[in-house]
Amino acid sequence: MKKITISGVTEEIIERGDYPPEKLKKILKDEVITILGYGPQGRGQGLNLRDQNFNVIIGLRKGSSWDKAVKDGWVEGKNLFSMEEAADKGTTIQFLLSDAGQIAFWPTLKKYLTEGKCLYFSHGFGIVFSNDTKIVPPKNVDVVLCAPKGSGLTVRTHFQEGRGINASIAVKQDTTGRAFDRVCALGMAIGSGHLFQTTFENEVRSDLTGERCILMGLIQGAIKAQYEVLRAHGHSPSEAYNESIEEAFCSLYPLIAENGMDWMYANCSTTAQRGALDWAPRFEAAIKPVIEECYRSVEKGEQARISIEANSKPDYRDGLNKELAAIANQEMWQAGRILREFRPERAYKKK
Repeated sequence: MKKITISGVTEEIIERGDYPPEKLKKILKDEVITILGYGPQGRGQGLNLRDQNFNVIIGLRKGSSWDKAVKDGWVEGKNLFSMEEAADKGTTIQFLLSDAGQIAFWPTLKKYLTEGKCLYFSHGFGIVFSNDTKIVPPKNVDVVLCAPKGSGLTVRTHFQEGRGINASIAVKQDTTGRAFDRVCALGMAIGSGHLFQTTFENEVRSDLTGERCILMGLIQGAIKAQYEVLRAHGHSPSEAYNESIEEAFCSLYPLIAENGMDWMYANCSTTAQRGALDWAPRFEAAIKPVIEECYRSVEKGEQARISIEANSKPDYRDGLNKELAAIANQEMWQAGRILREFRPERAYKKK
């Protein structure tokens, strides 16, 4: 483990070298790893574990996810079972259903959480907001969290490319004395690049805030605002799209991720540099109060209750599809579907 200190805060970073393959095999050799759910995280984590020959099984209801799992090579009766049978067989249960799915299946899952098992989450929602979700694990099992800092698709593709995606880990309950080793081993086994420690509470608060702000909500709002200002001033859809989206995500943001914003400032034109330096504080001042408001709403459980209430409505899926269609039909994303086809890597494939 490597200790790092930033602004007086010292953290321990767990690297792959701390849990090499032979150590993973030793820690997990007697585990039957059950994954409940085959959404992006369930699929990505499950396939990564299977590719390394860990004893992993999938638990699903028959339907579209079941068919997808079969297509991916999971075999009914061998490593693909009903949710109840998979939960019964598992010694570690990776509870990777959606938040709403976890709430619905929890009364059933409780019966299979026998002494010494490990209950694994990739999001702390169900545990932290237990007053609303009613998810309260028994005292005789380990309760851990490993939350990859990216989508399940990225968990899978990064693993296939021989690199990992960072993940946070936490231990809520350690009844066996092995919970920390279990979650570290699982974190590395699903393909993480490195692990950093958090708590269930902090994971939820940072994750829900991030989703609503810089990861998705704020980004959509900021892109749309700039795109519409440019269009209102006579710029064409292709120009507004390229300036607001294409240049950011295909050119600049990958460089920022690789080298940092200080590097980007130092390696752009003096005109761009001056403008960014002058305007960044104004945007920070405007946006920070909104992010603070969002965080407080998450902290109080208001966002959790909104999500649970919305997901519980019988017509929620129909309403959601309408909201998503409204985004898809925005002019900037219509432009994107057309203009992405002109990217060189796509254009060359067509020739």
